[in-house]
Amino acid sequence: MMELGELKYEGKGKRLYSTDIPGELIQQFKNDATAFDGKKHDVIAGKGELNCAISSFFFEHLQAAGVHSHMIARVGSDTMRVHELKMIPVEVVVRNVAAGSICKRLGLDEGLPLERPLTELFYKSDPLGDPMINTEHAQLFGWASEREIVHMRQMARKVNTVLIDLLKSAGIQLIDFKLEFGHLGNDIVLGDEVTPDGCRLWDIDTGNRLDKDRFRRDLGGLSEAYTEVANRLHINLEYKG
Repeated sequence: MMELGELKYEGKGKRLYSTDIPGELIQQFKNDATAFDGKKHDVIAGKGELNCAISSFFFEHLQAAGVHSHMIARVGSDTMRVHELKMIPVEVVVRNVAAGSICKRLGLDEGLPLERPLTELFYKSDPLGDPMINTEHAQLFGWASEREIVHMRQMARKVNTVLIDLLKSAGIQLIDFKLEFGHLGNDIVLGDEVTPDGCRLWDIDTGNRLDKDRFRRDLGGLSEAYTEVANRLHINLEYKG
């Protein structure tokens, strides 16, 4: 475990600390589980370590596929060293199957397969509950340019292709997921995390939920579900440095 510097930011699931290298931070994954814009909250032992291990694994595979992220290296059981990004306040959600909020918005049956992956944009604002927006909103209010949005959507679709294949080999269906992006110099790269907190993951054969819906819907077994995801992907949960 590296020595943590000054706390620079704390969100619902992570903390960011300064380091001795300018432009680099330590991202620490918390054990907190939240839902419904923080209205539902619990602390689940070991969750931070699980998410750190899973996100590190996904970032490494995406890097090998040419999708760059802010991760430099995992440096502790629940920490990774990352590049400091200038974050773009627009979140991209990719949907392969109808689930969650899109079913409520559009009256769709949960589990409806989509003919092609759908990308949606959301404005990152906790006070507003991360409302859905379109490209014109993002441009008009200066949250993201057309070029940035096109690039983020392209990257999101690439992430989708890589993760679908990776998870399918483990008997897991990628239903949907959210991504955040930021500027690293002149480049746009993935930030934040890729974990079962921000993805819907269903067992291909049974439809069993292996993601944060277990917490949202009071199904129980969140830690066990995340551990199953890690085990199926052969992720080493024990950090050895």
